[in-house]
Amino acid sequence: MGESVQAEVMMSFLVSEELSFRIPVELRYETCDPYAVRLTFHLPGDAPVTWAFGRELLVDGVGRPCGDGDVRIAPVDPEPLAEVLIRLQVGSDQALFRSSAAPLVAFLDRTDKLVPLGQEGALADFDAHLDEALDRILAEEQSAG
Repeated sequence: MGESVQAEVMMSFLVSEELSFRIPVELRYETCDPYAVRLTFHLPGDAPVTWAFGRELLVDGVGRPCGDGDVRIAPVDPEPLAEVLIRLQVGSDQALFRSSAAPLVAFLDRTDKLVPLGQEGALADFDAHLDEALDRILAEEQSAG
């Protein structure tokens, strides 16, 4: 099992322009999956939901709009490091969060101390797991075809 960094960040869950409420959101980074960050939230009455997306997307999104598809991250204002919007979307369903940039930057700083950005590939365990997964997928495709 690898090392990890975890943080609980209070974020506003934006239901509509008029309605939002604050919820704790867990951010998690693990060396066994060094390219990804996991964001977990739990709305009342629902099971916890976890999204995984690129750590680099979060790093970039704190300073400028970025992301295509399911995950988009952008600063709210042009003023650097004020607040950030995180949009998670599947089809027409979406979750929109607003967070202060400071706890996100603090979390990312801790992940960078564990695995510096750009050094993810140096983790031998990750490469071994990736090779195993690719071998398994190829074997399944060959046996199916």
